[in-house]
Amino acid sequence: MSSDKKYKEIFIKSLNLKNSDFNENIKYNDVAEWDSIGHMNLISALEDEFKISIDTDDVVEFSSFKVGKKILKKYKVKF
Repeated sequence: MSSDKKYKEIFIKSLNLKNSDFNENIKYNDVAEWDSIGHMNLISALEDEFKISIDTDDVVEFSSFKVGKKILKKYKVKF
């Protein structure tokens, strides 16, 4: 499975979204499920899937699906 597809699936699963509720423009607090707890669930799932450890500054900066992709590229995740 491609990193793109894994990334999207992690978003949907970690935030308990329906496929219809997801789009690539999603941002932190756009949906009720992406609150502080949802955020940490998302970060944890990404770290587990991609075998990385995301720095605290990047966790804070991870404010949208698109920003997240840029951050993950710093950790050598290829999209």
